[in-house]
Amino acid sequence: MTSARSVTRSAPSSVQATTVTSALLTVQTPGRGFTDLTSEAARFIAEAHAGEGALTLFIRHTSASLTIQENADPSVLVDLTTALSRLAPENAGWTHDTEGPDDMPAHIKTMLTQTSLQVPVLSGKLALGTWQAIYLIEHRSRPHRREIVLQFIGSDR
Repeated sequence: MTSARSVTRSAPSSVQATTVTSALLTVQTPGRGFTDLTSEAARFIAEAHAGEGALTLFIRHTSASLTIQENADPSVLVDLTTALSRLAPENAGWTHDTEGPDDMPAHIKTMLTQTSLQVPVLSGKLALGTWQAIYLIEHRSRPHRREIVLQFIGSDR
């Protein structure tokens, strides 16, 4: 159990949600791997004149996904790619292979990760930690055009 002295919390603050701003982000992936979307998400928040609220990102695909992960050491992304490949290998004898041997493993990897993320927005900035970035994970071998819906709900600056 955590002692009361090791936990602190700021006082709650409230704003009335007065705006909903949406955009569609289209990303051409190079094939399997991670694409950093953090700067695009931050640009959207700036253009939305966001104050306090939440940014939702939603990918409109079943063979690619979204994650928040470390942005400092690229070997983290290499190891994550390796782990996902071990969890859903291409040569496992999948029944669904309509679009190739990487199709079903891509669906499984999407199921294991996320199709939607929510990031708090505080004082017009994404409330990501120092080493965090928002990534699109392409699970297919070949390049794809991916669509991500961005939506801010909250107050204006």
